[in-house]
Formats: sequence, C-alpha cells, structure tokens
Amino acid sequence: MQRCIQLALCGEAGAPPNPMVGAVLVCQGRIIGEGYHRRCGGPHAEVNAIRSVRDPSLLRQSTLYVSLEPCAHYGKTPPCADLIVEKGIQRVVVGCVDPFARVCGQGIRRLQEAGVDVTVGVMEAECRRLNRRFFTFHEKGRPWVTLKWAQSQDGYIDRLRRGDEAPAQLSSPFTQALVHRLRARSQAILVGTQTALLDNPSLTIRLWPGSQPLRLVIDRHGVLPPTLRLFDDAAPTHVYRTGNLAEILSDLHRRGIQRLLVEGGARLLTSFVEQGLWDEARVETSPICLGRGVAAPSVPHSLMTKEEEADGRKICYFEP
Repeated sequence: MQRCIQLALCGEAGAPPNPMVGAVLVCQGRIIGEGYHRRCGGPHAEVNAIRSVRDPSLLRQSTLYVSLEPCAHYGKTPPCADLIVEKGIQRVVVGCVDPFARVCGQGIRRLQEAGVDVTVGVMEAECRRLNRRFFTFHEKGRPWVTLKWAQSQDGYIDRLRRGDEAPAQLSSPFTQALVHRLRARSQAILVGTQTALLDNPSLTIRLWPGSQPLRLVIDRHGVLPPTLRLFDDAAPTHVYRTGNLAEILSDLHRRGIQRLLVEGGARLLTSFVEQGLWDEARVETSPICLGRGVAAPSVPHSLMTKEEEADGRKICYFEP
C-alpha cells in the first residue's frame, strides 16, 4: 500500500479534479504490475496496473492493492470493478472507501458479490490524506480552502496606503514564482474588494506553467471599475455580490471547484479563520520590517505543520 501511495503521487499534476490513485499487483510475493491515474479522463490506476503485467495468466493468482476503492460506474472510463472481476483477480486490498456518491462502497460491494476477497482500510489515514482535498469536497460539500499571505518580520501584510501607492514588496522574485506554482495547483483564487482596488492584481500564473484558475472577487456594492486587471481576458472572472463565505463555498462546490486559494487582505483572510472555513494556510515571512501597517491574520503557532526556507524568507504551513 505504501508503494500505491508513492505511485499515486506521480499523478499530482494530471489527475485532479479526479483523485490520485496508485495500484500494485502482487503474485507469490513479487510485484508483477504497477499503475497510477495519470490524467483526468484517462485510464484509472487499476487499468494501468493490469495492462503492465507481462503474463496475464498470473492475474488469477494475484492480489491487487489499490489506494482508493475501485469505481463501479460508467464515467469517462468503464468501471474498474468490472475489469477486476473479468480478469479473475481473486483478492483486492483497498486503502480507503471512495466518498464520491456514485462509488462510495458500491465498487467494494460489486467485487464481493462476484466472490472477490476484499480487505478495506489498510493504511487508511495515509490514503485519505493523499486525497484530502477530494475528500473535503465530497464530505463537507465545499472546496479545500488554502489561505495564503506574506507578512513582514514585524507582522504586517502591508503598509497603510492611500490612493495609488504601491503595495509593500515582501516576496522575492523566487518566492513569487512559488506562489504562482500554488495558483497553478488551484482551480480558483478569491480576493476581496479592497485588495482588488488597492493592488489591482492579475491573479494569473504568468510565472508557472499550467491552466489559469478561475478568478473570484467579492464586490457587494458594485464599486469595482471594469478597467481592473481582474476583468481583462487573461482568465475568466466571477464576481460575488455577497460576503457570506458559506454561500460562496457552497456555490463553488456546485461549480465543481475542489481547490480554492484565498489571497485576500487581512479582513477576508481573518473571516475565513474565525469561521473555521479553512484547511491550510501558507504564510511567508519576509526579513523586511515595516514598523507599522496592516496587521497580518493570526493563527496559533501550535497549528504549524511544516516550516521551510526560500530565498531568505521563512514559509510556514498551518492546518486547523
């Protein structure tokens, strides 16, 4: 199962919004086939693992390990559970149950009804964490929410500004590229009215390859001018006339958005924290001191899961 997880991670760029899945076929203690879900719409991990076996006659003597329950429905590809039964595989070990309503136990049931010996829950926590964004989307009915901000050494995200003053430059060119990588791994980016007005951001991935995420902005009073970069043709933009975060997240769920990046100002970021509507925070701390300004949002240090250095900046990750 550990090997399944390693293989699944190879699909990090291509599999979403589908889950990352790895599969391994073992016969008499030896691995005879491996596969992972390479891209959304392409063959699933189980199919690729079965296709990789040089001697198909060994399948009837093999055990299939897979990090996520085999599908049992017709989507862009046929059901993997049917293929497993067709190939005569007698034992399947599943990391965790798929939360997607059209699967959710049905793949396991189909295998069992066909006489396949099924074991469920091997390294379950690790397999769930592998696709925690996918699980959040299906179990909580909202996207996985990543909060992101940069702050000065003394705890400010910007100086106090008026008019067309430029924002404080806290990130380096290298850490800006890392932010664009984060954007490329998101399906949508959200900012508030003041950030749109003061910073006039593009919210695109100019510094990293990939698909442009959907740009989102909250404009309850309709004050944002059409000349902002958010309204150019570089990427699609949707405007929310509500500030109700739960309503926004529910709408994004209906749109199929699994990964949301919030790059708003202190007020918007703090609202997500206070309402408990976040799953991860990425905080970059610059060596620059501002002395005074807009205070950065606050998350307890005890929630920090990882810390790293990048170009003289400290980047910390938090999870509630």
